Amino acid sequence: MDNRIVLLGIIVKEQSQVPELNRLLSDNQQYIIGRMGMPHHRHGDSELAIISIAMEAPQDVISTLSGRIGMLKGISSKVVYADCD
Repeated sequence: MDNRIVLLGIIVKEQSQVPELNRLLSDNQQYIIGRMGMPHHRHGDSELAIISIAMEAPQDVISTLSGRIGMLKGISSKVVYADCD
């Protein structure tokens, strides 16, 4: 199966889910090209984290990872595919 180049955007609202998120990313580290994370301090005590992951992986790996991340409480993810021919 051909690899796809993607950007996986992740928004973390629930900090208690970060260890599981990191485990999922670590399990797929062979596909990760780069990672950037930024905390965003909002009003009050809540904190939001914005993470972008550049990946090159087979379609099924990308879909599975994004789906598993999206099932975590308080975390959402979206995949943007590169148009490479």
